[in-house]
Amino acid sequence: MPYITRDSIWSLERYARERPTFRAKVIEHKKSRKVFVGEHVLLEFEDELTVRYQIQEMLRVERTFEERGILDEMEAYNPLIPDGRNFKATMMIEYADEGERAVALAGMRGIEDRTWVQVAGHDRVYAIADEDIDRENDEKTSSVHFLRFELTEAMAQALKSGAALAVGVDHPAYTASVDPVTPLVRASLAADMV
Repeated sequence: MPYITRDSIWSLERYARERPTFRAKVIEHKKSRKVFVGEHVLLEFEDELTVRYQIQEMLRVERTFEERGILDEMEAYNPLIPDGRNFKATMMIEYADEGERAVALAGMRGIEDRTWVQVAGHDRVYAIADEDIDRENDEKTSSVHFLRFELTEAMAQALKSGAALAVGVDHPAYTASVDPVTPLVRASLAADMV
């Protein structure tokens, strides 16, 4: 799978020119990579394009133009790109009301480990979460987690051959699933498989 190289990152000046068109392309692309699991959990499945956009945005916001800073962003974000046998997703737990969010996050400790994908005819694959840093403490979980779902060869081939895909969470404080995901999402994620 393609990883972001230094040559694929635009200068701040070029990104300023290209941003409106690039941003519109990424927003459209992300529609095929988002799954709302119930009312409060959003999974955004990452790929090279979504991660490259995130890097460009970080460089823009932080006004980073020095080589070391650019390489640091690439090093931080490249691990979010799937490698052809897995999905990688940003999980966001969303509650509009701050008080409700605090109570929910306190009860959802461990939710990131109870999030799964399932290719039809195969076992569920539970997420490997937050490999960079722990995002929960004794009081609560974070509202953002980074997940990796490792698929077997048989699962990948079944998905590429048209098998349905389901996504869900089975935590005591939050249980929801999407079974199956839309054909648009399924096709986009199947394209991640090699």
